[in-house]
Amino acid sequence: MKSVSAFAIALAAFGIVFGATKGWQAYRGSAAAATPPGMVWIPGGEFTMGTESDLGWPDEKPAHRVRVGGFWMDVAEVTNGEFEAFVAATGYVTTAEKAPTAEEILAQSPPGTPAPPPETLVAGALVFTPPEGPVPLDNVAGWWSWTPGANWRHPEGPGSDLTERENHPVVQVSWDDAEAYARWAGKRLPTEAEWERAARGGVDRAPYVWGTEPPMSGAPRANIWEGEFPYRNTMQDGYVRTAPVRSFAPNPYGLYDMAGNVWEWCADWYVRDAYMEHSRREVTIDPVEATASRDPRHPFTPQRSQRGGSFLCNDSYCSRYRPGARHGCAPDTGMSHVGFRCVRPDPSHP
Repeated sequence: MKSVSAFAIALAAFGIVFGATKGWQAYRGSAAAATPPGMVWIPGGEFTMGTESDLGWPDEKPAHRVRVGGFWMDVAEVTNGEFEAFVAATGYVTTAEKAPTAEEILAQSPPGTPAPPPETLVAGALVFTPPEGPVPLDNVAGWWSWTPGANWRHPEGPGSDLTERENHPVVQVSWDDAEAYARWAGKRLPTEAEWERAARGGVDRAPYVWGTEPPMSGAPRANIWEGEFPYRNTMQDGYVRTAPVRSFAPNPYGLYDMAGNVWEWCADWYVRDAYMEHSRREVTIDPVEATASRDPRHPFTPQRSQRGGSFLCNDSYCSRYRPGARHGCAPDTGMSHVGFRCVRPDPSHP
């Protein structure tokens, strides 16, 4: 019989995680009468989405033209303090604070998968756990540990807390948790196209949200991994895990942390080859992906999109702090490098 940790790591490695999700369409039409606090206006327009760069992964290609309408976006990632206010007002219980059921796990598992041992069905989340030395980079079990008791209040497990982290981005939140917060705040999660439009700051085709300079040249521009991933972080940027929001210079739209710090949940279902279909059109307008995810690598696991990279991104591993980078993650999983920010459309804005 596997231990709790080994069982959960195996689940994570195959993308098998817990829960159910809801759509976002009900919140698409909300509008703001004036500048909402803590948000900036992102003008609508046309831009090149994706990349043709050698750094780009297959799901980022081909580059194609997209047009989106204008919207308000949170200037920074939702913080622990802001999420705590939501929980205090609503009594909300996050996914990581609830024990999964065997039925939830088996619903996202290949046929014939044996039921998990009852003792493994405990509340918890995945925590980045650096190894002592180099490990193969094709197996995430080398640096992720299923940790009972890990949740947004205890990001690294029961021995951790939020002391002096009120202004850090909230982590260990599932897509369901992020969507619930957004609805409470009168907002919604951004689409991938909105997120990338905002991240690029009106500068088309630049490889990074700050321009063209490599991330390790000059002063730190984002909270990423410096050194040898995943075992040695030189902390050139000053942080080994999350950084307080607004710790680095904003992009041209005034948005902070659109690269690194934490991955950010988006509204879309993750469709690995979506850009192939988009590229057949001269311009794709306000793209929103299918009503279900599609990724042949994880045929039994639904996934929502994430953007922006995190404090774990490194050139030797993924380079996903670029504005075109994207990946999918099961919407009911909590991880210590995943958070979110919200948007609010305003059709009346000039």
